[in-house]
Amino acid sequence: MKVTICSRNDVNELIKNTFPQNTAVISFYSPTKSPKSKEPRVDYSGVCDRVFYIGIPDIDIEILGNYGYTYETYLAEADELAKFIYEVRAEGRDIICQCDFGQSRSAACAAAILQHFEGRGIDIFADYRYYPNQLVYHKVFDALERVTKITNHLKENANEKQ
Repeated sequence: MKVTICSRNDVNELIKNTFPQNTAVISFYSPTKSPKSKEPRVDYSGVCDRVFYIGIPDIDIEILGNYGYTYETYLAEADELAKFIYEVRAEGRDIICQCDFGQSRSAACAAAILQHFEGRGIDIFADYRYYPNQLVYHKVFDALERVTKITNHLKENANEKQ
C-alpha cells in the first residue's frame, strides 16, 4: 500500500489531470469556524469513490480547549477512520492523505499508517518538508492499534470455538 501526502493544491492538480486509480483519500479540512478555513473541503466526486472527510483544525494539545475540544473529542472519528484504512487496505488500494498545506494533519495521518503497518512512520517525522500534528498522529495510531487488538481478539475467539 502506497501512502502519499498531498496539499489541497496538489490534489486539485491531480483531480484536473490524472487522479491515480485504485486510490482512497483521507481528506482533512478546516471547519468553517476555524480562522484558517477557506474552502470547506475538496470535492472528489467523479474521481474517487472512497473518501473519508475529517473537519478538524490543525492545533496542538495546549490549545484544544480554546477551540472547544478535549483530547477525547478532537478527532472523535478516529476509530471510524481506522476501520476505513483497514477496509481500503484490504481492497488493495493506495491512500492519499490530504490537508490544506500537506504538512501537518495529512503528514501525521500518513506517519501513523506507515508506523502501524510498516514500522516506518519516523520517515515522515524525519522529512524536513513535514511537521506532523502530534494529536492527529497519536489519535490515528492508537485507533489503528485498537482495530488490530479487536480483530485479533475476534480471531482468537473464533479459533477457540472450532
